[in-house]
Amino acid sequence: MAIKIEKKIVGYEVAKEDEDDKAAEAALKEVEKKEDNNVVQMHEKLERPEMLLGSTYKVKTPLSEHALYITINDVILNQGSDHELRRPFEIFINSKNMDHFQWIVALTRIISAVFRKGGDVTFLVEELRSVFDPRGGYFKKGGKYMPSLVAEIGDAIECHLRMIGMLKDDELDEHQKKLIAEKRAQYEGAAEQNKESESSSEFPASAQLCGKCSTKAVIKMDGCMTCLNCGDSKCG
Repeated sequence: MAIKIEKKIVGYEVAKEDEDDKAAEAALKEVEKKEDNNVVQMHEKLERPEMLLGSTYKVKTPLSEHALYITINDVILNQGSDHELRRPFEIFINSKNMDHFQWIVALTRIISAVFRKGGDVTFLVEELRSVFDPRGGYFKKGGKYMPSLVAEIGDAIECHLRMIGMLKDDELDEHQKKLIAEKRAQYEGAAEQNKESESSSEFPASAQLCGKCSTKAVIKMDGCMTCLNCGDSKCG
């Protein structure tokens, strides 16, 4: 590696091979140090670029007839270099429903401030998803339980952080995959068996289980729940 001498030469001597190697290694470290100093990290004084990449997530809950639209914008750090990173910079939430306007604006400003601080912001997901609504939660599409609207926002942030690579998917090992496959096979077998027994049953498919004879044969007859198998009736 050629080293440019910028100072006046005041003396010289023949260097040994080991000294040449050490000098070259020191010069290489100096170059790497300069490159590392040029790497831009996420911090609160980072100016907002004119354009940011963003993703919008639609959230429809049974708590409101209007959907929430959660937009998370990302900044690209060190674009085009080996240190290129995509990090969340700000978050906005829009909806026609104005019932939660005040606290949603406050929440988005706080989350945006945390994003701009840099560092590990993945803790936000767990904090938001642990918020419970005293009135009770709900099941979203796909059967996933959401304890509150705030938890739904945390779920959207988690999806975004996984998309940009800040959160990694927890993959199952071979033993867990095998166990799940066995349980699924058992469930499907039992479901098929129940389906066959129901189709071959002489009682209506809508019949309920009898507490006396344990047969699914209880129907509503003349305004009274009556078992067609043993004759047990709530009306005596």
